Amino acid sequence: MNITHPNTDERIIWQDTILFIVLHAVAIYTIGSQFEWRWVGLALASYYLRMFALSAGFHRYFSHRSYKTSRPFAFFLAFLGECSLQKGALWWASHHRHHHRFSDQPQDVHSPLHKGFLWSHMGWILCDKYKSTNQALIRDFWAYPELVWLNNNTWLPVSVYISVLSGLFGVEGVLWGFVVATVFLWHGVFSINSLMHVWGKQAYNTGDNSKNSFLAALVVMGDGWHNNHHHYPVSVRHGFEWWQIDPSYYLLCLLERLGIVWDLKRPVPARISFA
Repeated sequence: MNITHPNTDERIIWQDTILFIVLHAVAIYTIGSQFEWRWVGLALASYYLRMFALSAGFHRYFSHRSYKTSRPFAFFLAFLGECSLQKGALWWASHHRHHHRFSDQPQDVHSPLHKGFLWSHMGWILCDKYKSTNQALIRDFWAYPELVWLNNNTWLPVSVYISVLSGLFGVEGVLWGFVVATVFLWHGVFSINSLMHVWGKQAYNTGDNSKNSFLAALVVMGDGWHNNHHHYPVSVRHGFEWWQIDPSYYLLCLLERLGIVWDLKRPVPARISFA
């Protein structure tokens, strides 16, 4: 299986790829040999805890500034999101902003339409060409030294997260709460770049292949309403209809009531009409 794109400047980083493969192998071994429901519960909790940081933090805050919050809470979201082994918050957001500029056009880094499903799903994130953060696309948050420092030291959140799991639950806690949960977290988030530009339904003509999926929305805490999001990227709410479940938005509403986040950019009715 070759996930290297034909362009010579898009070679795979083999150190990262080997780690990627090893963690998948360990996750499969863990599920097959040490299955207990209590560990499944821990994996689910670890999955959704960090998925919230990715969906509400990396995506809706750092990428789109869909609400406002304090610098300490922004740092917390970045720290927690970086526990998912998806590189730095500013790296993630800068690439996502690029994606919205060129969605499904030839310049799109991870379009399945132009570069194939496997490249879109995970090949590009293991590629040497895209390992750096594009500062020009993230100048607003690059002004915060604590976020830049964290973006350049992604080993720290992961190390702390593993240490906490080890201290609380032992080796099994690390295997299930980190390895298994992280592998599923990878593919949950990666599916938005790949699967949600191939499979699902379009409510809006957005000029790209973005799709909506109820099932994906459950897996990625509301980000599965991907066509809605491409229609109205700045909206903090991705599930426009009452039945379009959006857990990240519900939790942000709770945080709004607590005064932790504010100025949530909710959709304007005229922009979300399905008529």
